Amino acid sequence: MYSPTMPEKPAESRSPDPVRQPRGWALTGTVGGLVGLVGIFATATLTAPAEEFRGDNAQYVAALAGTGYVWAHQVVTVVAIVCLAIFAAGLRRYLGAQEPAGSLVPMLAATGVGLVLVGLLIGGGISTELFFSLGSAEEYDPDVIAPQLTIFATMAWLWGGIGLTAGAVAVGGLRHGSVSRWFAVFSAVIALLVAATQLAPVQYIALVPGGIWVVVAGLALAFGQHRETGRS
Repeated sequence: MYSPTMPEKPAESRSPDPVRQPRGWALTGTVGGLVGLVGIFATATLTAPAEEFRGDNAQYVAALAGTGYVWAHQVVTVVAIVCLAIFAAGLRRYLGAQEPAGSLVPMLAATGVGLVLVGLLIGGGISTELFFSLGSAEEYDPDVIAPQLTIFATMAWLWGGIGLTAGAVAVGGLRHGSVSRWFAVFSAVIALLVAATQLAPVQYIALVPGGIWVVVAGLALAFGQHRETGRS
């Protein structure tokens, strides 16, 4: 007896397996946050032996000569810049895929990280001058070197821009669901903490909440977001 068989379902009509969007950019942000947060604190400890000479530029500069402080600080800023630049680009793309058309959230979030990049770039920008002047401190005017060291040590700590990033992410998450609710609430708290540091003469302390946010954000966006998009 003839028994007809059902035709196979065409391969092209099968639903494709869901593809998880790459999140390497997010993990790069975590690395950048750790390098910035831990590295900047660590390099700052290299200046500890010189702190007792703050009132005497000549002794202060002499105490820092040969410590390797400038080189270490420069390496930290360069690594942090590369990692955070990738993170900023990825964050803008991710939020752009989640937010409604025309939303300012992606641009504001990326701009906040961009402000930190500017601080890091300026903070490490005079490393060449300081490296050679500290290497031959007796040939340079300590009253010129000491102020440069102060700028060098301070600018890289100015992570206040992360407050703008965290605030934008909080708004996007709470209003549009572009990130998970817990992460949106966490971002709102960090944004308030960073804002508090900017309203008092302790702006450089923004590195602490700002660095923590970047570390957590990278992990959250890499592993904690379940809403996937079709954009690449």
